[in-house]
Amino acid sequence: MSYSGDIHDSEPQGHRYVHRRYEAAKAGISFGSALAIAISWSVHHSIIWAIIHGFLSWIYVVWYAVMR
Repeated sequence: MSYSGDIHDSEPQGHRYVHRRYEAAKAGISFGSALAIAISWSVHHSIIWAIIHGFLSWIYVVWYAVMR
């Protein structure tokens, strides 16, 4: 059996680091939005406010933490 491809088919080391940071940032944005929506719903019981606070995500979460 012979192999005719490159020895290393994976991305270079630096690209994996950037990809992991991107995935972590994407997960953080998702978690921040979900947290903001949950806090907003528990306080206001309004879908409109939950959507607005979901867009603001971490800004609303920090504001809520400081004000409470």
